[in-house]
Amino acid sequence: MEVPGSSKKMIATQEEMVENKVPIPYRDQCAHLLIPLNKCRQAEFYLPWKCEIERHSYEKCAYELVMERMLQMQKIREEEAKLKSGGSIPLIPKTANA
Repeated sequence: MEVPGSSKKMIATQEEMVENKVPIPYRDQCAHLLIPLNKCRQAEFYLPWKCEIERHSYEKCAYELVMERMLQMQKIREEEAKLKSGGSIPLIPKTANA
């Protein structure tokens, strides 16, 4: 399944996410990494120095998604700025003092 506007594909299915009790806000393109991370956390009693590899891979995926969204928003803002200021001739010319 592809998410529009994203370069990453959804790997985890809805059934897998429901089965593994992934919270709804975390059901994104990185959910396939969150599932083994949560299993490792439960097995290791949430000790912070355990599951570092799984946590790092999940956090890297989440960071890349955020950066991708920021770049998309920047492009949208630049296009809107071009449309606002680009090419139109003002009906009332600006004076030297204005």
